[in-house]
Amino acid sequence: MQMPVRNADLNRRKWMLALSGILTTTLTQRSGAADPESVENLYVDDQLDLACERAAEFLINNQNSSGSITDRGHEVALTSLAIMALASLGIEPSEPSKRGRALQSALDFVLDPKHQNKLGYFGEHDGSRMYGHGIVTLMLTEMLGMGATIEQNVQIHQRLEKSLRLILSSQAVRKERMLVGGWRYSPQSHDSDLSVTIWQLMALRSAKNDGMDIPSQAIDSALDYLRNSFTGRRNGDTVGEGGFSYTPGQSRPSFTMTAAGLLAMQVCGQYDAPEVTASADWLLTHQPKANERYLFYGLYYYAQGMHQVGGKYADDSSRVVSTLLLPRQRRDGSWMSPGGEERNVGMVYSTSLALLSLSVRYHYLPIYQR
Repeated sequence: MQMPVRNADLNRRKWMLALSGILTTTLTQRSGAADPESVENLYVDDQLDLACERAAEFLINNQNSSGSITDRGHEVALTSLAIMALASLGIEPSEPSKRGRALQSALDFVLDPKHQNKLGYFGEHDGSRMYGHGIVTLMLTEMLGMGATIEQNVQIHQRLEKSLRLILSSQAVRKERMLVGGWRYSPQSHDSDLSVTIWQLMALRSAKNDGMDIPSQAIDSALDYLRNSFTGRRNGDTVGEGGFSYTPGQSRPSFTMTAAGLLAMQVCGQYDAPEVTASADWLLTHQPKANERYLFYGLYYYAQGMHQVGGKYADDSSRVVSTLLLPRQRRDGSWMSPGGEERNVGMVYSTSLALLSLSVRYHYLPIYQR
């Protein structure tokens, strides 16, 4: 696997700094003197920006002395999720700031050798299974080349090589025809589900975007599994109304899996696939409700996926996400699931996913850029 070179055009911060310089020059030419406050006042934080800032503070305030960011176990996976959420605001581990140091410390925690076994598996130490392994791997691919030091970047690359090999070997385990290409709870699983599969697929695609040696066949096979999980009736190259289900063969799509499938198809470059159009249309007419099962998990995929579709889909999802999340943010900047399985995972989990849902417009993380 080759060490990638980050595309400088993806660094929105540099673009913003350049824009700020242009604006300052323009103001100087017009007024004869640059007024720093004039530049700053060109942009005023809105309610969404303020909510994101408060959420970031909550996550950093919940960092433990070990560097982990968690309140309910699964410390490696949840710390990785929190890292992605903070990075979605443009925070980098190399920043000489409280937030930058927090991110560096969180990365060091995840990179501790005891958290990855000899096979490269991240999901064993904290009990997060292949869910956690996919989340950690995706986070590392997104932070590759963004470490605070050369040593940290080398460690990210070393952990990634082993982690990616495990994802590929797990996909190759013998499975029934309709389940081929997917993943499930353990590296040795002989079955597959869409929820676990999405994390592994996004990690592989992000690694490939980084320039790492990922076989195209692995991504193509995962895409075939996604298509097997689509519920709409097929007629040649067209599909009927529908979305995605948890496992192949189910006739009813769910909000969470349809949103996840939509994002995964687009992450893999399938922007014009009929399943993408059908899923976006389904989500447009089946908007999530506050009592949605796995609300935060689903909103994360929904916000990112519909934003990539663009147009009325992006506008509608932005309104829905803001309406569902902003009034429910707690005073300390966190979100808590009203009940069910998500409540048991804790507030770092729900706050990280809420932050990833709201920060879609910032476009810092490369994996979510079209």
